[in-house]
Amino acid sequence: MDPLGARSQFVDIQTLPTWQQQLDEDGEEPRQDQSDSPGSQLGFPSPFPFRPDLNRKIILFTGDVALLNCTAIINTSNESLNDKNPVSDSIHQLAGPELKDELLKLKGCRTGEAKLTKGFNLAARFIIHTVGPKYKAKYRTAAESSLFSCYRNIMQLVIEQSMVSVGFCVVNTTKRGYPLEEATHIAFRTVRRFLESHGNSIEAVVFAVSETEEPVYKKLLRLYYPRSEDEEKACLPLIPADIGNSEGEPVVPERQIRIAEKPGSLEDDSEEESLESDLGQVGNHAFARMEGDVDKQRKLILQGQMSEAAAQKQHQRNYNRWLCRARAEDLSDIAALKALYQTGVDMCGRTVMVVVGRNIPVTLIDIEKALLYFIHVMDHITVKEYVMVYFHTLTGEHNHLDSDFLKNLYDIVDAKYKKNLKAFYFVHPTFRSKVSTWFFTTFSVSGMKDKVRYLDNLQQLFTCIKPEQIDIPPFVLEYDARYVEAQNHKDHWM
Repeated sequence: MDPLGARSQFVDIQTLPTWQQQLDEDGEEPRQDQSDSPGSQLGFPSPFPFRPDLNRKIILFTGDVALLNCTAIINTSNESLNDKNPVSDSIHQLAGPELKDELLKLKGCRTGEAKLTKGFNLAARFIIHTVGPKYKAKYRTAAESSLFSCYRNIMQLVIEQSMVSVGFCVVNTTKRGYPLEEATHIAFRTVRRFLESHGNSIEAVVFAVSETEEPVYKKLLRLYYPRSEDEEKACLPLIPADIGNSEGEPVVPERQIRIAEKPGSLEDDSEEESLESDLGQVGNHAFARMEGDVDKQRKLILQGQMSEAAAQKQHQRNYNRWLCRARAEDLSDIAALKALYQTGVDMCGRTVMVVVGRNIPVTLIDIEKALLYFIHVMDHITVKEYVMVYFHTLTGEHNHLDSDFLKNLYDIVDAKYKKNLKAFYFVHPTFRSKVSTWFFTTFSVSGMKDKVRYLDNLQQLFTCIKPEQIDIPPFVLEYDARYVEAQNHKDHWM
């Protein structure tokens, strides 16, 4: 806490000039003879046209990202989340010792992933931790894809958590050896493409750089965020030939899927594995959603016509298809429902996932997108032990998911979902919901029945999860208070 009257060390991003406002400060715009511009001669439109609405969201800040009062700031680290670099050291120093304890609970982070913690003593409410790739020229393509994943997964978290501002550090640290200019191209185009598609709710994206990094960022920002039509035309010849796909992701021509005349057959069995990894790029056509009949596969197993190993491999391929689609599709409308979210940990230190039944308007949403969103959110959670809390509070008929949908979901998800789920807390159940759940867990799915715990009130839940470790919707708290009061009143008269 700053002493009374002392100036805060934190930076209010509202006081920083936007990229569009910096046009006047930079002076004369870059100009060149348009006859020398290949883009002008051929009449090519710029892939990054002048968009003042986007430019007003972008801020270039020379200073420490840890000082920004954004909703979230980015910490770049290693796979163990204990890297020693100037950005990470500053964040830890200002956030306090609680951050280190919180990071231990995450149990690491894979390259390209993004994980969320509280901001503790920072001005930022959250910290998003990511791991940039180690760069080697020999494996440049892999490094580009991983760095793209860092920025894309960060922006996806920003949308899912309804954040209005985010402060980026330079993700590619010197220690990891990624050339600054090459990495900056990926950063700018990935963020730009994301803002174009999903950026309506995001008010500010701050790029925090050091004095040595600022010239590169300032030079390349003009390419991806031109501040006038003249700047757009002048920068067009400077834009690299490789600008990625519609999301900014690096494109490798030899990995592009080839649709054969008969897509059900493969020309070469050796190509099967590489083909599977790219199926998610096909799109929403029915061909992309094809998967084996689970019941038919089980029948073949019983008849001895398909080995267990082959069935497991087929199931994994089906799941990977869904996961690829989940990562590629815009699911912000489903995320806005706040029907599924991650909160703290239970008494055993296991991640707690919350499902709010009343927030699922089954008749109004795209059920397939809901399934994709579930997979997108849960995939990285389920690699370790976790528990789920389902608030059945005040759910109506239009909130009840069909049992066929739930069975389909159970059949699609990876084995780790089932293995690492240690408890399913069913809060405020009705008699009818108990009966339905019993039938479903007894006859439709295996291994779930013993994990379900029915809890009539929040006090029972708090014996498993501390109140400060779970975000509970206000209407659930109000309902529970009335329920407890009614029970006490009833006991008093008995």
